[in-house]
Amino acid sequence: MAELPTYLAAEFPPGVDSFNYKSLIPSFEDTMWAGAFTKIALLIWISVAIILVFFLVTYRNPKLVPTKGQWLAESVYGLVRDNIARDIIGQQGVRFAPYLTTLFVFILLNNLWGIVPFAQISPNSHIAFPIVLAVMSWLVYVAVGIQKHGFFGYIKTSCWVSGAPLWVQPILVPIEFVSNLILRPVTLSVRLFANMFAGHMILLVFTLGGVALFQAETLLIKPIAFLSWGMAIVMTLFELGILALQAYVFTLLTATYLQSSLAEAH
Repeated sequence: MAELPTYLAAEFPPGVDSFNYKSLIPSFEDTMWAGAFTKIALLIWISVAIILVFFLVTYRNPKLVPTKGQWLAESVYGLVRDNIARDIIGQQGVRFAPYLTTLFVFILLNNLWGIVPFAQISPNSHIAFPIVLAVMSWLVYVAVGIQKHGFFGYIKTSCWVSGAPLWVQPILVPIEFVSNLILRPVTLSVRLFANMFAGHMILLVFTLGGVALFQAETLLIKPIAFLSWGMAIVMTLFELGILALQAYVFTLLTATYLQSSLAEAH
């Protein structure tokens, strides 16, 4: 097989090292600040800036007849408030709508980086970011539950299965404790991370696979490269649906956990 282009030679075939980005500032490479100036960190900062600027600008001077930007911002907020917060939590869900909307938009925007040219990776394909988001949601719904029921009351509502026979409770209580108070943030983070990681690797394989096939010495193999690139385009469109769905699912599950914290009985 012919040699790959210089810009691909160091990265082919793709592997775990594809997710390890060096500092964008060489002078910080060997310092404790190196991780704060990587490509992934830069994408996070850009996402935060876009969200802040977008909502501040669109709501700086709200109008009765909304502009396109105001309409878009209100539509996103209304989607989360009405279809997630109210539908799942009830009327009390309105007070959680700002947090849920921020969570949804932040995850969606960071997921979109996975199909944006030159970025082509979602920060959520690094397990650290989904973990932080999951822990934040965990802290919120635990705090809400403790505020509603008190510390011991919340533990009881989370672990005690009302209606089950007393002799079964010693079996059910540990299971419910682990399921409701420990595994929830784990499943939240792993679900988001695994989908974004897998999507990135699939697109990488089809794209770089096409390059490798096109560089092959055998003439009959070269046309297959266009099939590989075509699949990369198809999978990009498929990934667009997946990344939006994952943002929605993460927000929906957070709302579900908030509702369970506010419920009177398990």
